Amino acid sequence: MQTAKFIPYTGVTYPPEETQERSKEYYEYMDRRRSIREYSDRPVDKKIIEQIIMTASSAPSGAHKQPWTFCAISDPAIKSAIREAAEKEEYESYNGRMSEEWLEALRPFGTDWKKPFLEIAPWLIIVFKKAYDLEEGKKSKNYYVNESVGIACGFLLSAIHNAGLVSLTHTPSPMNFLQKILNRPENERAFLLIPVGYPKEGVQVPAIDRKEKEEVIVYY
Repeated sequence: MQTAKFIPYTGVTYPPEETQERSKEYYEYMDRRRSIREYSDRPVDKKIIEQIIMTASSAPSGAHKQPWTFCAISDPAIKSAIREAAEKEEYESYNGRMSEEWLEALRPFGTDWKKPFLEIAPWLIIVFKKAYDLEEGKKSKNYYVNESVGIACGFLLSAIHNAGLVSLTHTPSPMNFLQKILNRPENERAFLLIPVGYPKEGVQVPAIDRKEKEEVIVYY
């Protein structure tokens, strides 16, 4: 049995007053994050996308298996193929798959099956979860895959916002067309499709309220 190696922790701590101020500032900054469906075609440097993704990949994971792959797409032909396939699935969803209750819940957001942002946004990041690892054709188990990849996606959205960019968590269902278009291996499953870029000039977002602290926090 291999013995784990440990190294000193070199994190940063702050005085209580600064900790309180930093937590307040970060909350207020993240509270400004919104999902955007209209994008500018203004380019975003590849290095920025790389650093954002590596921030996401610093997330904790079950047994440190890091069961994720981030596919970053800027190729117009691939983005076009993804849009075509996604709109096909979305059309089916909006015209039969979704319940009336679901459609009613979406109406305030003005969404439909058309997804032009999949071609206009300079980058698409497709997050794949690894149901298991494959090494030389042999399977090895991953642990808490959905939880781990979900946390990594949270890091990703935060890093995108921190860079002054905007995003959208897009989940056309089913998403197996992404595995086919990108020729991903059999152990990978599409988890989330995230357009990344700058907002279109003059873009508007729905007027929404977030739940108050009394509705989301329970102290014991």
